[in-house]
Amino acid sequence: MKKQELIHLHGLLAEVSSQCASWSDCDISLEEYEALGVRPTSIHKSKTDHKAAVFALAGGITTPMREAEAEAVAATAD
Repeated sequence: MKKQELIHLHGLLAEVSSQCASWSDCDISLEEYEALGVRPTSIHKSKTDHKAAVFALAGGITTPMREAEAEAVAATAD
């Protein structure tokens, strides 16, 4: 993936995280992402920095979803 594409993905994930943060029932954890100090507008940062930020942001967004889906769902036929 090119750096420009990675920055675009970073921006999209940042929008998703801000939208999710505005919901009252959404509990995302972005400490790892915040600690990196890389934002989508930080175009001077390296491709590797943006890649780490994308992974941290995606992990913070999806972790609550994984935990919610870990609950057992009874198998029934409709």
